[in-house]
Amino acid sequence: MADANPWPTELRLHKDRRTLTIAFDNGETFDLSAEYLRVRSPSAEVQGHSPDERKTVGGKRNVAILEVVPVGNYAVRLVFDDLHSTGIYSWDYLAELGRKYEVYWQDYLAELAGKGLTR
Repeated sequence: MADANPWPTELRLHKDRRTLTIAFDNGETFDLSAEYLRVRSPSAEVQGHSPDERKTVGGKRNVAILEVVPVGNYAVRLVFDDLHSTGIYSWDYLAELGRKYEVYWQDYLAELAGKGLTR
């Protein structure tokens, strides 16, 4: 089983600014798209203050990451080119996004379809 609290050993924003690679000390490595990170932002704007308030964010297929800003030694804040910048991505949350990518992505695509939204 994967370590519950992995520590990052690499965090790299690709030149096209559309993929963030994160590697952890337990051997896991994930390539996370800017679109995926944007629509799964941990911010209150996206997540709400309860599960019932969570928003489905469409239209982010071409979003890019402008900046990766360290937050202490436990997280990063991502600044996207649509000016969204309020989510704090902890190392644990980034690991969760990588591990659960298939489920979260399929849920997102189903939510978009159910609401008549596009990527």
